[in-house]
Order: sequence, then C-alpha cells, then structure tokens
Amino acid sequence: MNPSPNLFLIGPTGAGKTSIGRRLAARLDMPFLDLDREIETHTGVDIPTIFDIEGETGFRQREGAMLDALSRRERVILATGAGAVLAPRNRQHLGARGYVVWLDASVEQQLKRLSHDDKRPLLAAPDRRRRLLDMAAARAPLYRELADLHLPGRDEPVERATERTLRALETHWHQTANHGTPP
Repeated sequence: MNPSPNLFLIGPTGAGKTSIGRRLAARLDMPFLDLDREIETHTGVDIPTIFDIEGETGFRQREGAMLDALSRRERVILATGAGAVLAPRNRQHLGARGYVVWLDASVEQQLKRLSHDDKRPLLAAPDRRRRLLDMAAARAPLYRELADLHLPGRDEPVERATERTLRALETHWHQTANHGTPP
C-alpha cells in the first residue's frame, strides 16, 4: 500500500529482514518489530519449541494472530518470518496495512548466511539446499505478488544493504503518519 505509515519486510530466510529492519528503524526513527521475536515474547518459548509442541500448523496459527495484531499498529517497521506470506489472510493484512518490501536472497546467499544456524525448524533437513529451493519455489511467487518494492540480494555488508534499501525507499515509498498527514 502506498502511501502508508508502515513498512513491512518480507523475503526468504537469511535475506536480512531483521538486520536491515533494525537499522532502517534507527535511521527512520520508527519502532522495529520482529514477528518471530514477538511470538517468542508472547508465548515465553522459542520458535523451535513451538514447532516441537504444536507443529507447523500451530505455529502458523500463532504467526497469523500476531501478524494481524502487529500490522494494525501505525508507523512501525515489521520484519516477518519467511513463511508468513503462505497464509492468504496474512498477505491481505500486509498488503492493506503497509508498504511491503521484498528483501530477496538467492539460495547460494542463504546457504552462506545460514551455514551456522541450527535454530530454524524448517531448515532441519538432510538436504538444506533442496529444502531452500523448494521453499523458494513455493514462496517467491507470493513475495512477487505482494511486494510494492523488490530488492534483490547482493553480497554486501548489512550497512551497505541498509543504505541501498533507504535510497530505494526514498524514491518509492510515500510514507504517511496517522490519518494520511506527513510525518
């Protein structure tokens, strides 16, 4: 949605949604929210524990409820989980309530960035490359459909990626404050 007071970051695991999102929030003087961290804070347990107890279905239900609540806030930057776009209702909320930026990353970039990450339940597969390829095939069309802005991943430090994102936002995002008045 453009103009919008909110900025929502979508994209695959390892694309930099949290790292870039935090830096954008500091530069734009906006609150930063990470959907997965908010779920963990609300439940009192980490995401792998939720998956162990409730499975992916239970996690996705919690994710949808939290995304609904957080996306109703105004003037926030929200980093979603990579799979948040799978639910049509989540896509509806994101598209209607904020400006959506797709931070992209190739499977090669993901493998490199996530090489030491063992906390993501959906990546606990014998063939991580195949798993990432399968997730990309299912999710990339949803990211493409939802995104107001697509930023392909590059092999660059997070500060440079943040600067590149800020330049793109200056050109494309018409930020508004509450009720459509300029900030």
